[in-house]
Amino acid sequence: MSERDGASPAPDANEPLGDLFANLPEPTQQHPTADYSAPVPGSRRAAREAARRGDASPEATPAAVPDAVDPVGAPVPAVEPAVDPVTSAAEPVRPSAEEVRIAPAGREPAPVAAPTAEAVQGEAPIGGGLDALFVAPDDDRALAKAPKKRRRGCLIALLIILVIVGGIAAAGAWAMNTYGEQINDVMGWGEPKDYEDGQASGEAFVTIKDGDTGRPVSTALYEAGVTKTEDVFYDYLIEENIAVTFYPGVYRLQEKMTAAAALEALRNEDNKLENTVSVSEGGTIESSLAAMAESLGLPVEDFEAAVADPAAYGVDAPSLEGWLFPAVYTFDPEVTATQVIQRMVDRTREALAEAGVPDTDAERILTIASIIQREGRTADFAKVSRVIENRLDIDMKLQMDSTAQYGYGSLHEGVVSSSAEALEDDNDWNTYVRTGLPVTPIASPSFAAIDAAMHPEDGPWLYFVTIDLSTGETQFSETYEEHQVGIEKWREWCRANPDAGC
Repeated sequence: MSERDGASPAPDANEPLGDLFANLPEPTQQHPTADYSAPVPGSRRAAREAARRGDASPEATPAAVPDAVDPVGAPVPAVEPAVDPVTSAAEPVRPSAEEVRIAPAGREPAPVAAPTAEAVQGEAPIGGGLDALFVAPDDDRALAKAPKKRRRGCLIALLIILVIVGGIAAAGAWAMNTYGEQINDVMGWGEPKDYEDGQASGEAFVTIKDGDTGRPVSTALYEAGVTKTEDVFYDYLIEENIAVTFYPGVYRLQEKMTAAAALEALRNEDNKLENTVSVSEGGTIESSLAAMAESLGLPVEDFEAAVADPAAYGVDAPSLEGWLFPAVYTFDPEVTATQVIQRMVDRTREALAEAGVPDTDAERILTIASIIQREGRTADFAKVSRVIENRLDIDMKLQMDSTAQYGYGSLHEGVVSSSAEALEDDNDWNTYVRTGLPVTPIASPSFAAIDAAMHPEDGPWLYFVTIDLSTGETQFSETYEEHQVGIEKWREWCRANPDAGC
């Protein structure tokens, strides 16, 4: 134990707290308002006064200092050594922080003794509130470490906060990736499904067939460029609880119309074109003849007879499939079915010539173009054309679902995938069974599809699959393994969109 530690008497545990604070030593440094009449506890003076009062034990009385000798030889009376308030080894009693906190109300705690010489001469000053004021100088090193502990605690708290925030962000990202479309619908976020008022412009023609209801009309409006999304018109009818009867015919509307404006336009008789018929891109003879007959007021049997002999129009092919160019046509009231078909075949020849197709290669290009039209989106037409050419070059089966569906009679069932029966049916159009091209085109191709068939894009692809039916996003692959990855992406999309007609 150091001398400094042993010099400070311990307080009596039974002494009242008030007396304890009252008996604390007063600072000995001179101050205008301080009272220095009381002796410093532990000093010889304090011991002598205690002995005079009779309350100090002999062991507590320090030995007297012997008389000194004056330089001239005269004895000098013994004098008590002055106690320096800074360098004295006798330290005052320091109350604890708890004793300060429980001091009687209305009574100020006793002043604290001045710092020791060691503290003044180099030891770090003690800080950190009232508790720190009463810590012994030996504990200075521990106090110096306190800020580090606080910094460590702050760092741990920050890490915990970051982990929590990161977890919330990860959960939010998972939710948006999995249920993003549903969340956007509920919250009203994302891209609007309808055009805004004032965006309508240009001209668009929409064909309504006999018996069409809200959903097929909604699809026809979208395919004609009238509405922004395929379902927005149908959803509008359901949400507004609107009952409407659609009359067959061709209607002149505008592009980029709102669902409400499109409905109003379809109800306006002035927008219905008389003696007008249309053939849709990717449509077939079977899907087009009935609408032609109804729009022109002619028997459907007249049209069936008109398409029976391709040679009558100079076409050397088993049928006129693919030769009825997709467009909107207006005829005089006295037009016949044969004249209607002749007009459409002539328009196909114009498109073939514009794309640079030789007459001798017309049937082949139309057949490839019809598959392109049914299998891909316009932006991918040239790549789909390359896949077909690459497979034909190595005698690899085309295995196009659209050809199997056409040969089986299920092309217009509104589904993307083919049934097992359609894929296995042995007919002249099923490219899952036969090598090479189908015996005839399978639909009416647009000019864009004809041009792509004539000018395929360069590339090594042998496979492609549409992995997102809502956007038409398609993956093109060179190997079968890559293609399998694309098929799994398509299956995942179909599982997430069970009503999409996969």
